[in-house]
Amino acid sequence: MVRFTLPMILAPYVVLAIASTVAGILSWRSGATPNPTLINLTQRINAWWVMVILMSIAFAFGKSGVILLFAFVSFAALREFVTLTYSRRSDHWVLLGIFGIILPFQYWLVWTEWYGLFTIFIPVYCFLIMPALTALRGDTERFLERIAHQQWAIMIAVYCISHVPFLLFLDIPGFQGQQIFLIIFLIVTVQGSDVLQYVFGKLFGKHRVSPNVSPSKTWEGLSGGLASASLLGAALSFMTPFSPLQAGAIAFMICTLGFLGGLVASAIKRDQGVKDWGQLIEGHGGMLDRADSLVFAAPIFFHIVRFYWTV
Repeated sequence: MVRFTLPMILAPYVVLAIASTVAGILSWRSGATPNPTLINLTQRINAWWVMVILMSIAFAFGKSGVILLFAFVSFAALREFVTLTYSRRSDHWVLLGIFGIILPFQYWLVWTEWYGLFTIFIPVYCFLIMPALTALRGDTERFLERIAHQQWAIMIAVYCISHVPFLLFLDIPGFQGQQIFLIIFLIVTVQGSDVLQYVFGKLFGKHRVSPNVSPSKTWEGLSGGLASASLLGAALSFMTPFSPLQAGAIAFMICTLGFLGGLVASAIKRDQGVKDWGQLIEGHGGMLDRADSLVFAAPIFFHIVRFYWTV
């Protein structure tokens, strides 16, 4: 049974208020000369205020609010991916179908709780039909590259992210009506791990994980971030159907996957010669710069919970 819902609702605002206060004090102590690190920190905190408020509003509207929120996240992420990668005029009808048919249909499957088709619509039917439609256009210029872009776009931006709102419909004995806390657990642990990896990396980082892909990611940051995020997950077990040990182990797994998702996203950006996916969120880059860790974590978390905890 989930208890202390008011503290859970207020906790993100308290943390952000403390972060804003600390950032303000540090900026005041730095004097008239602006510190680039503090400016970036303030931008990130302000962006998190906006995101937390939007998530709170969505959660307040229940099922419809959450689905619409993540449909918007998918739309913004999909737009960034398509804008960044190579396409030709002959791809325009397929791209229109991605935005106008595939994305809304996938979230309609979430809304109707049609799990069977939800799991195969994109990775089976869309995977096969999209390149066939592109081939029918007769344009073979960089064909494999173009269809790979299209398939990766819908897998990352639509399929993987759509697993987050589907957590609302898992039938977990003794946990009915409380599935929203699974989403909170997922987001807090994975995003918290990102922040903790950054902090530990800045404090102790010496050995880079993959210098050519993401020079800022270090083994020390990764280890410290995963360890502390696992403890965070164990501490949040009271809002889940998991025991503290199970919650810590799951947090470790999904945060590891979150790290790998961020690394893959960085590799794609390096390949395309850009630093950020976009400029939608001040201080954070684009939507995919914030959601990249959820891309790998959300589907695995969803299926772990569904396999081991549902009826």
